[in-house]
Amino acid sequence: MNIYRIKNAVLPFVICFLIAMALYPDSTLDPEVYSTEGLQLDYNISKDLAMTSNVNDAKQNMFSPHLGKSFEGFKEALAFKESRGDYFTVNTLGYLGKYQFGAETLKLIGIYSPNQFLYDPELQEKAFFANAERNKWILRKDIERYVGKQIGNVKVTESGILAAAHLAGPGSVKKFLRSHGGRNSSDAYGSTVKHYMKKFSGYDTSIVIPNKKAKVSP
Repeated sequence: MNIYRIKNAVLPFVICFLIAMALYPDSTLDPEVYSTEGLQLDYNISKDLAMTSNVNDAKQNMFSPHLGKSFEGFKEALAFKESRGDYFTVNTLGYLGKYQFGAETLKLIGIYSPNQFLYDPELQEKAFFANAERNKWILRKDIERYVGKQIGNVKVTESGILAAAHLAGPGSVKKFLRSHGGRNSSDAYGSTVKHYMKKFSGYDTSIVIPNKKAKVSP
């Protein structure tokens, strides 16, 4: 009888001891393996963004607070609006990739395989730049004439014009500008030339050189 009592008392103790030993950290682990030395761990947003009094502006720029109004900032902001920056997405109308290109627009810049395009991020980046060059050539006179003016309560900038051309095509931008905002085209989801002209205003797109024959190099 006493033996059974001893077993019943000792057995839970042994089990707890074994569990504790299994969970106890291995003293032989090398802490150097898990060192964060040399890693970039600064995730702070810029002071200007953190101190902004306009909450909506802060939310709008949260995705790329360090890119500012650079060309990189321009294309990443536009990509975020188009696809949340997803290279591999296709929308309900068949527009492809990070910048949501249609098949016909791709043909204009020398890309004839939408499937290859969708799975090639580098090709998508080249396509965006080539399309911007082509649009800037088509709209070069309008850029010269209207940049700096107010049309439809929107200050016209080169980056706004290029963003609107990406959305609706350069022809729709010409109509908007030359009608003084009266002809405000929209895409199938309701985004308008005017909205893009305002949302993407003031970026530095001087790196884009007008090119009538802009094509994507293999």
